[in-house]
Amino acid sequence: MRTIKRALLFLFVAPAVIAFAQTEPDTDLDYAVVRFVTATETAANIWRFDVSVEHNDEGWDHYADAWQVLRPESLELLGERILLHPHDNEQPFTRSQSGIEIPPGLLTVLVRARCTVHGFGSTVLVTLTGEGDRYEARPLRAD
Repeated sequence: MRTIKRALLFLFVAPAVIAFAQTEPDTDLDYAVVRFVTATETAANIWRFDVSVEHNDEGWDHYADAWQVLRPESLELLGERILLHPHDNEQPFTRSQSGIEIPPGLLTVLVRARCTVHGFGSTVLVTLTGEGDRYEARPLRAD
């Protein structure tokens, strides 16, 4: 029975995660593109995210206005950085958010960026125990 439940969970959850977890960044800069994520655990289960975003900001009418950290399987919001102004002359740009609580045992998160016109663009699946092409994670060491 447990195997069947796991299989069903995989059938419903895996497609959602795969749909959001791109391996290559978008090239269409009308959408906000997450270029790189650095996740640093600053205390037990508390993380700082430094997220580099690129977008064809066009002033106040069309600009990258946020990035989010989400639980992959449910898209539950774990943390968010609101970007209060356009970055027309600073591309890509990096902004940070500290104090993001990641539940114990959660080993991956999604990071996505949003613009004021098109909504959410590229997403990066971040494994909080290592590094990949578009991310680096720095967990606390268990000594």
